[in-house]
Amino acid sequence: MNILIITSELDPLTNIGGLGEVTASLSKELQNLGCNVKIVLPFYKNVKTNLQSLNIKPKSIKINITTCIDWLPLNAKVKEVSINGLECYLIENKDLFDRNYIYNAYGYDEGDDDIRFGFFSLCAIELAKSLNFQPDIIHCHDWQTAFVPLFLKWRKHLKDDPFFKLSKIIFTIHNLYYQGEFDKKILEQFGLPEYLFTNQNIELKGKVNLLKAGILFSDLLTTVSETYSKEIINPDFGFGLDRILRRVTQDSNKMYGILNGIDYKLWDPNNDKHIYKNYFIDNIQNKQFNKTKLKEEFNLDQSEDKPIIGVISKLTDQRGIQLIIESLPQIIDLGFQLFILGIGDSKFHKSLLQQKKKFQGNLCLILRQDETIARKVYSGADMILMPSRFEPCGLVQMIALRYGTIPVVRSTGGLVDTVRDYNDNNKPTGFTFKQFSKVNLLDTLIRAITVYEHKNEWKKLIKNAMQEDYSWKVSARKYYDLYEKTINN
Repeated sequence: MNILIITSELDPLTNIGGLGEVTASLSKELQNLGCNVKIVLPFYKNVKTNLQSLNIKPKSIKINITTCIDWLPLNAKVKEVSINGLECYLIENKDLFDRNYIYNAYGYDEGDDDIRFGFFSLCAIELAKSLNFQPDIIHCHDWQTAFVPLFLKWRKHLKDDPFFKLSKIIFTIHNLYYQGEFDKKILEQFGLPEYLFTNQNIELKGKVNLLKAGILFSDLLTTVSETYSKEIINPDFGFGLDRILRRVTQDSNKMYGILNGIDYKLWDPNNDKHIYKNYFIDNIQNKQFNKTKLKEEFNLDQSEDKPIIGVISKLTDQRGIQLIIESLPQIIDLGFQLFILGIGDSKFHKSLLQQKKKFQGNLCLILRQDETIARKVYSGADMILMPSRFEPCGLVQMIALRYGTIPVVRSTGGLVDTVRDYNDNNKPTGFTFKQFSKVNLLDTLIRAITVYEHKNEWKKLIKNAMQEDYSWKVSARKYYDLYEKTINN
């Protein structure tokens, strides 16, 4: 089975959220299942930097792609690299991709993500033809690649291309909140018919909505957890797309929820070189050593056995950071220490920096992404806190379970599918709460610290957590079966 993965992120080359880790791990497992996988992504500036740090030199191949946008030719060179045994192709255009930030959505607005990712999608399509790689499945991820089904359905010279006649398009929604909304002029710029700009097609709120295009023109949709696939057809979680999702799924099995996984070789406390001392389920006493060393390194008070809550997250409203900030004095009063690692909205940075001074010794704040520190937190913290407003899947709680660090989460999306509450009789693995409120969060933390004080009960909880299996082997098999079903239909 030939699989063409088109993505805007791929770990370890570039990874802003969890998308890069998902596409890399899924691709590797599909290859292990016998698929012929090729991956295409843009050759960003940070990809070049990461390749240098990995001591990998990209190979130039004799393929130059020229495509027209707004009747003007744009050129791309193609580089090839092998990443962890995966065949990866990089689309190079310095004007569009050689920048400090890969998305405009993070506040660095250069105003042309429509051109950048439209061009990238066209190049990915043309690259497959140049390689004579006829995909059985084209797997696209999030709005940045939604141009692909749009072009293959509607762009002149592509919509009737016999090369892709038997190819099926799978489109994965990783986060419905980010939709790719642009002025309707992009229809003319990319040679698309203007009559697509209607509410029944790709218009939404006066803009071309690329995620809507991906939903409408792909053969099959997936989301990153079963619960999230059910949530997003409702107005509270649909962000304006719930009606179209209900429409395309009500009479057919067009959308499936498949839980993401994590790489159990990459995330393994028994072999992790970055933590203070390795451990696994049979020697969890070593986890206490990691906690002691974490407190020492990051100047947390060691005079009492206070449980450490880790927060490894984008500091955004979606992740419930405001709820943590509002609850922080009470969390400290309950006897917890907090270790917050992440970057996000400047308003949250400011509030947390003020709190850091007030709660010195009980609050560690590091405003950046840092995987090495994150691993130390996973191994040394007692709990991981995720009070998300919505969470399509979440990888942090899966990694936490792997490291025996107990998740405290709001019951939404993939958090529901991966964490069983302590009151659940079926091998509980964490603590959950339903209402997005300070009261519910604090009530749940009171339950958690009460169990923590009963050491034997807490050890049982840790062992339950570490016995869970959220590896990619299970999820990749589901994708493989779905590919086969789509091809046969």
